Amino acid sequence: MMTLDLTPDELLSTTRAVRKRLDFTRPVPRELIEECVDLAVQAPTGRNRQRWHFLVVTEPERRHAVADIFLRALPLAAGQPLTERDLWRMNYHRGSTERVFDGLRHLADNIHRVPAFVIPGVEGRTDRAPVAVQAGAWGSILPAVWSFMLAARARGLGTTWTTAQAPLERELAEVLGVPYEEVMLAAFIPLAFTVGTDFKPAPRIPREEVLHWDRW
Repeated sequence: MMTLDLTPDELLSTTRAVRKRLDFTRPVPRELIEECVDLAVQAPTGRNRQRWHFLVVTEPERRHAVADIFLRALPLAAGQPLTERDLWRMNYHRGSTERVFDGLRHLADNIHRVPAFVIPGVEGRTDRAPVAVQAGAWGSILPAVWSFMLAARARGLGTTWTTAQAPLERELAEVLGVPYEEVMLAAFIPLAFTVGTDFKPAPRIPREEVLHWDRW
């Protein structure tokens, strides 16, 4: 499998959350996933603890069970209430939020067809922990997962970061044999080849809205 001919800037700006363009008909070779994990664990990690784990689910029966948990967990996710600023940003580019939710519906309708799920975990739970502890834990898994997603994009694979597992994390851990009290499941990432590879940068709010120089 050849990697895509992308510059670093193109790779960073076109690694999209892929939902509607996942190819459900092609299995993902194990060696490609292993290559992505090898690159992922080159990411920085707090105090070099390397507490990361990547659970890959491809076996049909277990994949079906995991997909069922995803579907049951989706309507249970609450999240923080949206602020006026959230709504302004979400709707800054007309139609962008509608496309996101349309893609989510498509993914939910086809979740059982996704050939592989990648579920990153990190040792050490942060339930009700202070922000400093949470920052250290999440900062030791998020860079690795983003590296995994970049490596996947470079190999013609699509991913999307979801936290759909969160409301039913304990049940998912039980299905996968994860020691729930010791390991936190950080995300639920569908993985598949993409239908075409011509992804483009996403519309975003202006730089002036997010860049702060010397002070807020």
